[in-house]
Amino acid sequence: MRAFHLSARTWIFCATSCALSSAPGWRAPRYEAHTEVLQSSSLLFCPALTCLITTFRQMKMRPGEVLIDCLESIEDTKGNNGDRGRLLVTNLRIIWRSLSLPRVNLSVGYNCIINITTRTANSKLRGQTEALYILTKCNNTRFEFIFTNVVPGSPRLFTSVIAVHRAYETSKMYRDLKLRSALIQNKQLRLLPQEQIYDKINGVWNLSSDQGNLGTFFITNVRIVWHANMNDSFNVSIPYLQIRSIKVRDSKFGLALVIESSQQSGGYVLGFKIDPVEKLQEAVKEINSLHKVYSANPIFGVDYEMEEKPQSLEDLTVEQVQDDVEIEPGEQTDAFVAYFADENKQHDREPVFSEELGLAVEKLKDGFTLQGLWEVMT
Repeated sequence: MRAFHLSARTWIFCATSCALSSAPGWRAPRYEAHTEVLQSSSLLFCPALTCLITTFRQMKMRPGEVLIDCLESIEDTKGNNGDRGRLLVTNLRIIWRSLSLPRVNLSVGYNCIINITTRTANSKLRGQTEALYILTKCNNTRFEFIFTNVVPGSPRLFTSVIAVHRAYETSKMYRDLKLRSALIQNKQLRLLPQEQIYDKINGVWNLSSDQGNLGTFFITNVRIVWHANMNDSFNVSIPYLQIRSIKVRDSKFGLALVIESSQQSGGYVLGFKIDPVEKLQEAVKEINSLHKVYSANPIFGVDYEMEEKPQSLEDLTVEQVQDDVEIEPGEQTDAFVAYFADENKQHDREPVFSEELGLAVEKLKDGFTLQGLWEVMT
């Protein structure tokens, strides 16, 4: 990971995995939570929690990212209680931005979300009210986000975020490398919505074993799929999103197509033998061409539409104004401290008897129940 210090309040992290950090040398009157990530290649920022959004360019939609809903008057009850903001729901993440201080913002990718629930929270703008609780995990650290709709009687905050997150969770075949999945039915590829087959190549050897396995190759606009002819369940689905490199290499079987997947997908090196060599070269050229097209306009498979179309993100984004800051050497701040799932715990709480378990357990925090904790774990 490399960090490039740009100014007192602006710094950029370059990382292929999620990272949390703080900027030394300045004191902020309030936290500034900014999040930004990259996944596999540069096709998509990893839908996970990290740092940071500070410029208009970084707030712009990535290729393939679509704004689904925009909710006004949403309070970040966990980190900015009492501050009214705007919540943007896209097909890859949710973005909250303060209306009074646009530089105060956060972005949470759906891939880092463990659980979404609704519980009562104490809001400075609404008092005791129903709020959206989002539990996330990044680098083995749990973070909790609480959002409250300042407009009373509106369930839109809950329905939009929960529904889009469910659509994301049920469309992982577009984005994740899959082994031995239910891909084939009656010797035909089970197509995903928006997926089209561009080529089908018979007689392709998978070189994962010493003898090799004879099978069929499917090349689509979303992924590459191979399955064994003798056993349909012996298969692999490789989305273009997870492809790190496509090469032709020499092997003990002769020239072979070698596909290397991203580290996020396991870092697999998959070899396929296609005869004759001319057909192999044509397949490589076609795959590279489709991969290039996909990179320009990825299909993530999160299909959800609101009846009322929101404004574009460009129309909702305002330019950031550079603040005058006082540099104080030796001081550090961490924007994510406010979101730790149990940041105030210094020692174990006193034990109490639990009638549900028939055991002595550590006293739960206010607003938490054993049933709710079990739901988070499962």
